[in-house]
Amino acid sequence: MNKRVVILGAGYAGVVTALGLAKETTVQEVEITLVNKYDYHQLVTQLYEPAAAAKRDTEVRIPLARLLSGKHVRFVRDVVTKIDLQAKTVMLQGGELQYDYLVVALGSETEYFGIPGMKEHSMTLKSVDEARLIRTHIERCFAEYPYDPRPEYLTFVVGGAGLTGIELVGEIANWLPRLCEESNIPRDQVKLYNVEAMTSILPGFDDDLAAKAEEVLRAKGVIFKVGSPIVQVEPEAVHLKSGEIIRAKTIIWTGGVRGNQIVVDAGFETEPRGRAKVNEYLQAAGHEDVYMAGDCCFVLNEQGRPYPPTAQLAIQMGTCVARNLCAELKGQAKTSFTPKILGTVASLGGRDAVGKVGKNYKTSGRVAYLIKDLSQIRYLAKIGGLMK
Repeated sequence: MNKRVVILGAGYAGVVTALGLAKETTVQEVEITLVNKYDYHQLVTQLYEPAAAAKRDTEVRIPLARLLSGKHVRFVRDVVTKIDLQAKTVMLQGGELQYDYLVVALGSETEYFGIPGMKEHSMTLKSVDEARLIRTHIERCFAEYPYDPRPEYLTFVVGGAGLTGIELVGEIANWLPRLCEESNIPRDQVKLYNVEAMTSILPGFDDDLAAKAEEVLRAKGVIFKVGSPIVQVEPEAVHLKSGEIIRAKTIIWTGGVRGNQIVVDAGFETEPRGRAKVNEYLQAAGHEDVYMAGDCCFVLNEQGRPYPPTAQLAIQMGTCVARNLCAELKGQAKTSFTPKILGTVASLGGRDAVGKVGKNYKTSGRVAYLIKDLSQIRYLAKIGGLMK
């Protein structure tokens, strides 16, 4: 009987695993089932663009029916509720699935670090739906201000100055002049804050690139509060450790992620932030019939620290998992996972960016933006997601 492979999650890692496995196997060898909450694949690294009206929602989501067309992959649209490792069963809201091999690519959840009120009173950016919510909320603030001219309506706070926070604040900064013109509101009445607990923005970037990014964004009107942890959030107020209070109708939190709670509840061995431990083949510690890929697990770099959870790492993990599953099904030797970090580019809004390619090549401006754009095109070509 052919083996049953169940893949949980259709993010970068899950989609690449499913397509790679389908390409190298036949329907007689393996029954592949892909489970996802949505019937589309989300380009999560691009969500800051529809959140700030720079792209349409449809430009950052790809129907799974199109990606899986002609592939021997069965798609199940459902929500995973539990993984039973002993019974080799996945429970869904609408039923259950049994597996011979399981691939867990459920991504991450937002980490609020126990900040009182943050979960209740902030928005996050982890899906197309959330991007749409942010966009419509900001537009509504501008629409309501003439009828209730409190400065809170025109004050926007983005918490976290990592890659997601900086890309979002950059795109919002680019959008504000148009919003002000349409609403007949002077730009100097609008305040856009980026609040970061660390002493600098873009951790992981070289200091000169982070400084360049900050310079560009300050010129666009972004107000930085670095070294200023948020200690409490209320419906219209952000309290900083310094005692300063920023009164705002809009609070968006991008300050951190943690592993998926379903992974923790299943009994996998995890680190304190809920990400699962894996061996060199990306199998879950103590469970050789379960592979992990993407943000729900971690691998260590040469310095013994976890690699940052990025799309390029998730894509490489998905490729490795597909290859190792093929090897296992055919009785061949598996391959150790060795990440190849090609660099990172941060968009600063519009066609501006800063980044590093390889180990030494630093770039900024339109060239950096073009590199980021080409990287996206390369990924879409890999999964067959380019518009036809």
